[in-house]
Amino acid sequence: MSLWHGAKARRAAGAALAVVALSVSLSACGGGDGATKEGASSSSSAPGDDKPKEESGPTVPDTSTTLATINGSNGFQVLVHTAVRDEGGFLTVTGTVKNTSGSNESVPIQWNGLESQIKAKGRSFGGMTLVDKTEKKRYYVLRDTDGNPLTTTGITRLDGGASATFFAQFPAPPESTSQVDLQLPLMPSATIEIS
Repeated sequence: MSLWHGAKARRAAGAALAVVALSVSLSACGGGDGATKEGASSSSSAPGDDKPKEESGPTVPDTSTTLATINGSNGFQVLVHTAVRDEGGFLTVTGTVKNTSGSNESVPIQWNGLESQIKAKGRSFGGMTLVDKTEKKRYYVLRDTDGNPLTTTGITRLDGGASATFFAQFPAPPESTSQVDLQLPLMPSATIEIS
């Protein structure tokens, strides 16, 4: 009997230790909402750091400018807001796609592009390309190591009058290139300025 009670006690102690270890590791991960109770100090801020922390949330593209407006015959309008060179040799294009019709419409599947690897990843703007007429080069949407396109994904339908923002990342053309033509299947081409 004493052996059985000893094993039971060891299991209970092991379970208690596991609960304590789990709670310590969860609190170390910062599972809270970032707020501290009155009188409590935040261990994540450095002493003397009185600057408010920026809220992390979804990144919204700058829609204050419009480089191009592309009107398609399929009821969709694409507004291109920015084409910015990033550090590391990338060019990121941001914009808004609008359903200008009065009815719910499916986003054209052709916007995915023709490549089977991209098509297998679901709806995206993977078919978008940039054309540098000066250098006579076409740039395709970049992919990560798993073959996912570095662009907005998952937009399948838009209600009548609704809009959604998007981004697409490309290899950057040479510094000497200041304009490229943006092409999206089923839509007319548009020349945009690179900043």
